[in-house]
Amino acid sequence: MIEQPLHRPERLGLLPATAADPFLTEDLLRGIQGHGGVDLAKVVEPLPEEDPRWRAEPLRELIDDALHQFRENRTEADAWLAPRLHAALRLTRREAADRRMWNHLALGVAPDYVVWRHLPAPTAKVPQPRVDAARFKGAPDRQCFSRLWWAAELFRNGADYAPVVAACSNQDLIHTVMRSDLVDHRPTAQALVRVLRSGIATTGREINGLMAAINTAGATLVYDALAADEWRDPEDLRRWIEEAGTAPPVPRYELPTGPEEEPVPAAAVEKLTEYFAELFETAPVRGRAPQA
Repeated sequence: MIEQPLHRPERLGLLPATAADPFLTEDLLRGIQGHGGVDLAKVVEPLPEEDPRWRAEPLRELIDDALHQFRENRTEADAWLAPRLHAALRLTRREAADRRMWNHLALGVAPDYVVWRHLPAPTAKVPQPRVDAARFKGAPDRQCFSRLWWAAELFRNGADYAPVVAACSNQDLIHTVMRSDLVDHRPTAQALVRVLRSGIATTGREINGLMAAINTAGATLVYDALAADEWRDPEDLRRWIEEAGTAPPVPRYELPTGPEEEPVPAAAVEKLTEYFAELFETAPVRGRAPQA
C-alpha cells in the first residue's frame, strides 16, 4: 500500500480531469510502496479562502480514522465515512456536481485512501492489480468520495443519517440504485432502505431484480403521485451551510446531524415499501421463480 502523502494541501481546490491524468501513474494505481504523494499546487484552482468548508485537515482526519478503524474490513468504511463526509463538507448539490473538487480530494488529499479502499486483491490471472482510474476522477457513482457524498445525500432522511448507514452497508444497493433517477424521490430511497432492512431483498441478484421491476413499473406509474413527499424549504440547507464555520467537529462515535429539513412522510414510505415488496414477489430475479 502506498505511504501517507507527503504533500497535503491546507485547502481543497478544483482539479480538472485532464490536469489529473499525468499524476495517475502506474506506481500510484498499483499501490506500490514508496509513493510519496502528489503535489498538485501548480495545476489546482484554489477555492475561496474565506469559506471554512474547504479546509482539508478535518477531511483528512476523518479519512485517517476510517483507515485505522476499518483496516480489517475496508468495505465497512463506506457506511461510516459517507454520513461524516457529507456532514463535514456541507455542500449544495450544485457544488457536489463539480467533479473537479472530488478529483482534488482523491488525488491531492487522500490518494492513499483511494488505493486502500479500491485496490483489488491479487489473483492468479491478475497478479499485479491496479485501481481503476475512475476511482480518482470518474463518474459520481464511481469516484471514491463523490459516491459516498451522493449516497448520503440521497438516502438521508432530513437530518437523520441512519438510513445512509443501512444503504451503504450493502454494496449492491449502492452500485445499482445510484444509477437510477428514481432514488432522487425521497420516499423511494427510504422505502428501499426499509426493504433492505426487512430482509426482503438483500443480495445483488435480488436488488437488481427489484430495481428492474421498480423501473419498469415507473414507466407507467408516477411514484410522486403514489407517495408524495414533503416540500423542503431551501432555507434549511442554506442555514446549515452557513453554520459550517461554527459547527463542532464531526462526531466519530455517533452519527452527525444533517440539515434540519422535513423528514419523509412516514405514510408515503410505508405505502411504497408495501408496493415494492409486492413487486419483488413477481420480479424476474434470476434463480428464483416468480410467485404465482
